[in-house]
Amino acid sequence: MADLFNTDEPKAPPPGQPLADRMRPKTLAEVVGQEHLTGPDGALTRLIASGSLGSMIFWGPPGTGKTTVARLLAGETKLAFEQISAIFTGVADLKKVFEAARLRRANGRQTLLFVDEIHRFNRAQQDSFLPVMEDGTVILVGATTENPSFELNAALLSRARVLVFHSLGEDSIEKLLARAEAMQGSALPLDAEARAVLARMADGDGRASLTLAEEVWRAAKPGEVFDAEGLQRIVQRRAPIYDKGQDGHYNLISALHKSVRGSDPDAALYYLCRMFDAGEDPLYLGRRLVRMAVEDIGLADPQALVVANAAKDAYDYLGSPEGELAFAQACVYLATAPKSNAVYTAFKAATRAAKEHGSLLPPKHILNAPTKLMKEEDYGSGYRYDHDEPDAFSGQDYFPEKMGRRTFYDPPERGFERDIRKRLDYWSKLRRERQD
Repeated sequence: MADLFNTDEPKAPPPGQPLADRMRPKTLAEVVGQEHLTGPDGALTRLIASGSLGSMIFWGPPGTGKTTVARLLAGETKLAFEQISAIFTGVADLKKVFEAARLRRANGRQTLLFVDEIHRFNRAQQDSFLPVMEDGTVILVGATTENPSFELNAALLSRARVLVFHSLGEDSIEKLLARAEAMQGSALPLDAEARAVLARMADGDGRASLTLAEEVWRAAKPGEVFDAEGLQRIVQRRAPIYDKGQDGHYNLISALHKSVRGSDPDAALYYLCRMFDAGEDPLYLGRRLVRMAVEDIGLADPQALVVANAAKDAYDYLGSPEGELAFAQACVYLATAPKSNAVYTAFKAATRAAKEHGSLLPPKHILNAPTKLMKEEDYGSGYRYDHDEPDAFSGQDYFPEKMGRRTFYDPPERGFERDIRKRLDYWSKLRRERQD
């Protein structure tokens, strides 16, 4: 493979090379929109300064710099760079890549293996990376647009650090456009409104913004400047009304969640349908409904979690568009269910306590004693079997002695003074008042 990071004088770009490729950053400092990773105090900057890289998973939307950053990492750490795509690579190809990496390592050079779309590998293929990651044959950098928690093996994730790439904000898109103008030697032929529309059309994708800009330069006649309408006519693309990676996405999912929490089924259904209409991934919405069931309803109505999970199964079975109705049913159920965040707050409090107190030994009376030595150490001594106690309750203390008794879970009052019928009547009254 050709050395992508040689020190020869830069050559003229080949004919027809896209603007986005010509503008690919040469250093991490040139990467825009990922300052939390590549800025002066960014996570990747610190790793490079330490002189030691570990395997990583880059998670983020398309066009946010994942491939570019992987190449730059290899260049700045003097590692051999090897790139494959999970779409086109099979087991036989992986074996060849691993063998080449072993040969390089034997000759004193480690390999940074960049795997694009790594989530497309099946579980067995993902497992094949584990040995070469563990023995240092490769430093794996995987790129994915999907949530690693759902798409990647736990074993793989335990050996790699997940770094999140963010969609580019309009300020970052503007920086790219300014650089493109400097490279082209001419201003982008757009008025201010059209320029803002182009940034929204890019939808947080840096590559898309440069591709759109290149289309505009090609289409413009000498002295011509496009307005917003002219821009959309040229690029044949409607400005998005919903940007999945930015404010539109987070604003609507926040509105949906809070409408469910506030027991307003009408508003919740409205925001759910807006997100469906905008092209949101239905399974993302399904996951959020499950989250609402456990965070805001919990044991006030344990059936809520069952309903939310059943909606996901129904969608898997029916597909789109019929399956969306199952999510709508779950949404209304959650909004009209009694609410309690007692388990949610208890879990957070217990998590804090677990982190604060470290590896305290549980009290010996509740520890098993399978060996003679453990019995001599009083493991299991004094344990009272609850089923043999009056009312099947022994009342023993189960917390570590050094920690003391804690209370995390405060169950809600049964009866839930927040009667859902009263809430629905309230919404009806409010609607009538607005109409009057």
